[in-house]
Amino acid sequence: MNNSVNTIKSVNEGLKKGEFSVEEIVADYQARIKKENPKLNAYLSIFDSPKLETRNYKLETSLLAGVPCAVKDNILISDEKCTAASKILEKYVAPYDATAIARLKQAGAPFLGKTNLDEFAMGATGEHSAFGPTLNPHDTSRVSGGSSAGSGAAVAADLAVYALGSDTGGSIREPASFCGVVGLKPTHGLVSRHGLIAMASSLDQIGPITKTVEDAAIVLNNIAGHDPMDSTSVPVSRELPDYTANLNKSIAGLKVAVPKEFFSEGLDNQVNNLAQAAIAKLESLGAHIDQVSLPMIEYAVAVYYIIVPSEVSANLARYDGIKYGLSSNKKSSSLLDVYLDSRAEGLGPEVKRRIMLGTYALSAGYYDAYYLKAQKVRVLIKNDFDKIFAKYDVVVGPTVPYPAPKLGELDDPLAAYLADVYTCPINLAGLPAISIPCGFADVEDKKLPVGFQIIAKHFDEAKLLQVAYNLEQALK
Repeated sequence: MNNSVNTIKSVNEGLKKGEFSVEEIVADYQARIKKENPKLNAYLSIFDSPKLETRNYKLETSLLAGVPCAVKDNILISDEKCTAASKILEKYVAPYDATAIARLKQAGAPFLGKTNLDEFAMGATGEHSAFGPTLNPHDTSRVSGGSSAGSGAAVAADLAVYALGSDTGGSIREPASFCGVVGLKPTHGLVSRHGLIAMASSLDQIGPITKTVEDAAIVLNNIAGHDPMDSTSVPVSRELPDYTANLNKSIAGLKVAVPKEFFSEGLDNQVNNLAQAAIAKLESLGAHIDQVSLPMIEYAVAVYYIIVPSEVSANLARYDGIKYGLSSNKKSSSLLDVYLDSRAEGLGPEVKRRIMLGTYALSAGYYDAYYLKAQKVRVLIKNDFDKIFAKYDVVVGPTVPYPAPKLGELDDPLAAYLADVYTCPINLAGLPAISIPCGFADVEDKKLPVGFQIIAKHFDEAKLLQVAYNLEQALK
């Protein structure tokens, strides 16, 4: 079985024709994971196959039936460990399924295991896991991108047909860019967050990491839709479209905006050239290209790193050593000591840094100056995008300013935060975006993948995927 070409559709067809069984393809992937995972650290846990074989597979009614997938370890699967790559949740077992998981189970998807991530999804490189970094399949001296590091590496290394990740400021698109796969961040509210371990609730979104744009559309068909269990899930007035229906449709006449701010200082030359070539390819497909400006975008990283730590500070207050998760064995003289000792032992340095930043930004005397002001600028960033989308169908540019850096290269927190410069504005505005591979950069005798980002209007994933598919086919 040649897993490198195993897409959702090809596996589904192979199963229908009887070329192999669900048990055989799952066993094949598990053997690969056991062999390759020690080199990459993409998976934190691998599920036993007997559990997978008991599901009722609906090969005729669902494209995902019997197609093995991986799941980021901050998304709950009932009766399986969910650690969020943190010592504080090392032994936590999920009591229920996340809504996205329940919908995949309904479609007959078998789960191979849980993938590594930056602790509590905080990081752009995959180096902040309590259980060691995930390495890039293209060069194991380099990072795989975060925070959905294991999901990106697993799909790129053919250790899963597709995977689920979560994206708060680029956490699906960055590993997709660094690992050379497709990563889709849906509109905030399109896919339920119920059962996703919360980091920053107003920005978090579950989405697929896949080998092709068509696969991303297939997964989105199965996980999108309103969920009363998630207060940020948007009730859709009309039936959701089939996201695979218009993939082949020509993009001639579509209006494409290229923000000049996406091609400014700090952008790697080779990434710039590959992104410009992708834009030229869109033009050759009949799209109209215009340069535009998003003036407020220069404040996006600063705004993001006030709002996110503030929400982190609130969301992670629940890890107190009492309710669930790690409780310190130290003899504590007071309840406060139980909290302090448990959090000191259970949380990593990046998580502590963000909790402290957020607690400071929310504290009396600073709330108005930091958090409130950041929320006001967030509205201005969204308004900038709204003005562009009043005239244009999509906005395009690079996904990340550079190819995958070496392990330890972004040890300075500020340098690591700047990796989100093109991705976090999209989360602040709640928009959908996708990263697709657009070529390779030559770095120290290695060819490293580069991602190209396409952004669309709220809930216009159909158009987003259509443009991405057309460009993907043209770039082949």
